[in-house]
Amino acid sequence: MADIHVFRAHGLGLARAREIAFSWAEEVEQRYGMACTIHEGEDSDTVEFVRSGVKGSLEVTGESFEMEATLGMLLGAFKANIESEIERGLDALLAKEAAASAAEPSKAAKRRRS
Repeated sequence: MADIHVFRAHGLGLARAREIAFSWAEEVEQRYGMACTIHEGEDSDTVEFVRSGVKGSLEVTGESFEMEATLGMLLGAFKANIESEIERGLDALLAKEAAASAAEPSKAAKRRRS
């Protein structure tokens, strides 16, 4: 068996991080046939995911995403590729969010224009 651990810090806050995690869960359900269960908490959420050959969780807080996954013997042979794909996907989501935040004018700038 092969284990994957991916950690990414962010400054999105829990509400926005939660939205991204829910979107991620929907995508992996459709794209990879994962079964996802979301456990919402006060300070963090956990997305548990499972399918043949893989089981894991994504811990979501207002400051970070942390994924732990265990791959079965067959998928373990592709650990490096799977881990890279997870990292690329998470980095793309965070980059998209950063770009969207940068494109929004600040509240102060909006007030100055009024």
